[in-house]
Amino acid sequence: MTTSVAGEALPATALQGRTASGHAAAIDVRQLANKVPEITLLFWIVKMMSTTVGETGADLLSGTLGWGMPVTAALVSALLALALVLQFRARSYEPIRYWTVVLLVSIAGTLVSDLLVDMLGVPLSVTTAAFSILLAAVFVIWWREERTLSIHTINTGRREMFYWAAILVTFALGTAGGDLLGEALHLGYPLAALVFLSGVLLIAFAHFAFKLGAVFSFWVAYILTRPLGASLGDFLSQPVKHGGLGLGTIPVSIAFGVCIIASIAWFTVQERRSRV
Repeated sequence: MTTSVAGEALPATALQGRTASGHAAAIDVRQLANKVPEITLLFWIVKMMSTTVGETGADLLSGTLGWGMPVTAALVSALLALALVLQFRARSYEPIRYWTVVLLVSIAGTLVSDLLVDMLGVPLSVTTAAFSILLAAVFVIWWREERTLSIHTINTGRREMFYWAAILVTFALGTAGGDLLGEALHLGYPLAALVFLSGVLLIAFAHFAFKLGAVFSFWVAYILTRPLGASLGDFLSQPVKHGGLGLGTIPVSIAFGVCIIASIAWFTVQERRSRV
């Protein structure tokens, strides 16, 4: 006998434990898959804002503050490694740890793409294709090892490693793809953002109206929201002569950062209430 959890079949025995007296006792299904948050509208909003901060934050540290890409990349990599250690040590989903990793991965993904393009001279078309192939490889290996790509069962260390590997590559791919569309193909930041937003809405419509697979829909939307947020960040922060509004990286990073912090606080309160 199996029981379905968020679209994935689980053995019925996995949903039972034993009390001190030896009788079977039901276990909350969420405890089997709680290293990542529930997928809600607020999740997507915060994810997109984190991509915006990733884009403007990388530009702020490496450009506005004059740290340069190598120093910024080294610092962000060290912070990301520490954040991942704390995340893997957590026994359940903890909003502060989780979203700290997402924010740092967003900045790291931007830096990886920018280092290849700006410092090594790799064309955006090549980096976009390379990251697409790398992401496909991560998914293939993940599926081969686990037989699922569902984010509802990130309940082992190995699945979490695959999850974060996929997240990192999606951010790098999103940065490269967004820059390819907005800069190399001269679409401009607003039109590029509109293209990616249309893609996200199309996937959402196909999922809810035509029952497009939840796993496929999630990962496609996750990839597309990265360049959407990056294009939005560039549009707000870049100078007018480059097609932006000229607000600057500091105000945009601070504004979105404050919104993210407020959202994480809300997530934390809601998570604590759910455990009571």
